[in-house]
Amino acid sequence: MQIVADENIPLLDEFFAAFGPISRHPGRAIDRAALGDAEVLLVRSVTRVDRALLEGSKVRFVGTCTIGTDHLDLDYFAEAGIAWSSAPGCNARGVVDYVLGCLLALAESTGAKLPELTYGVVGAGQVGGRLVEVLRGLGWDVRVCDPPRQAAEGGDFVELESILHECDVVSLHTPLDAGTRHLIAAEQLRALKPGAWLINASRGPVVDNAALKAHLQGGADLRVALDVWEGEPLADPELAALCQIATPHIAGYSLDGKLRGTAQIYQAYCKAMGLEERVQLSDLLPPPWLAELGLHEDADIDWALASLCRAVYDPRRDDADFRRSLVGDVAQRKAAFDALRKYYPYRREIDGLQVRLEGDAPHLAALVGALGCTLL
Repeated sequence: MQIVADENIPLLDEFFAAFGPISRHPGRAIDRAALGDAEVLLVRSVTRVDRALLEGSKVRFVGTCTIGTDHLDLDYFAEAGIAWSSAPGCNARGVVDYVLGCLLALAESTGAKLPELTYGVVGAGQVGGRLVEVLRGLGWDVRVCDPPRQAAEGGDFVELESILHECDVVSLHTPLDAGTRHLIAAEQLRALKPGAWLINASRGPVVDNAALKAHLQGGADLRVALDVWEGEPLADPELAALCQIATPHIAGYSLDGKLRGTAQIYQAYCKAMGLEERVQLSDLLPPPWLAELGLHEDADIDWALASLCRAVYDPRRDDADFRRSLVGDVAQRKAAFDALRKYYPYRREIDGLQVRLEGDAPHLAALVGALGCTLL
C-alpha cells in the first residue's frame, strides 16, 4: 500500500511506515500526479481534497490532521465510498494558549484588567468550548454564541448581536462554511463596542478582511489579533500593520497538537481498516523543556497568570517573525508564510506544565487548576 502525505505532518514514519512506503510533498503541491497509485492520502488544511483531485485515483482513505474539514469535499467522499477522518480537538489546547497570550499582550498594551472584561466566544466546539471552560474557570464573565448547539441543546447561549454589543473581547472559533463566511463583515464591525478586542483564530474568511481593513483605516476604536487571513498563504501587509497581533495561522501549532493530530488519524485509519493499533502517542511524546515552576503563596495573582502562560507560550514572538516576513513580491510573501509554518519552533501546551505551590494559597491553586496545569 502506498501513502501520500503532507511533508509537514510529524511522526509519519512512526505511525504509518508499517503500512507501506510514504511519499512526502508540500501540502499545496499535492496534485493528481503526486497521488500516483496511492491508496491513502494524509493532509493538512492547505490541501483541497475533492473530486478533481481524487476521481480516478486509488485513494480509499483520506485523513486530515486538523480540526477543520472545509478543505475536504465530504459529499464526494460519500459518493465515491472513500473513508475519511479529521482530528477533532487535536490542537484545541494550543489555540486556547494562543488566545490567552493575546489577551495578556492586549491587556499589557492597554492597561485593561482582564478579570474586569466581558468575553464573547463565537463557536463553542472543540476549541471554543475549551476556551469557555478555561475563562469561566478563571472566574471571568463569558457569553457564548453557537447557533447549532443552541438549536440542539438549548441552554445559556446568546445571539451574535448581543456578543457584539455587550462584550469587550470577541474571540472567533467557528468552522468555515456558507453560514460563517464573512460572519464578521462591515455591519458587525460597526456594532462592536468602542475599545473592543477582536480575535480570529478560526479561518480567515470568517472575517471580511477588506471590510476590517477599511474599518481600521477609518480610525475605529478596535484592537485586533489575527492568526488567519483571507487568501492564505498571501496575507495583506496593510491589514497586518493595523493589527496589534498578526501571526501566520499558527495558533494551534503546539508540538502536542500536531503529534496528537497524527495519532488521531492513525487511530481512525486502523479502525477503518479493522487493524490493531500498535503505536501509542504517549511513547513518542518528548519531555517538555520546562517541566516545573514554583509559586510562593504571596505571589500576585495577575503576575502568576502572566508568568504561567508566558512560560509556555507568548504570541509576540510569532507576531515579530510574521511582520519581518511581509516583504518582497507576492511569490516571496507566500513562500515566507509557508516557511514560518513549516519551520515553526518548539512549543508545548500549558496543561503539560507542573506547578509547585509554596505555602497555603487556595486562590493560586484555583488559578493553576483553571489553566489546566498539574498542581504538585
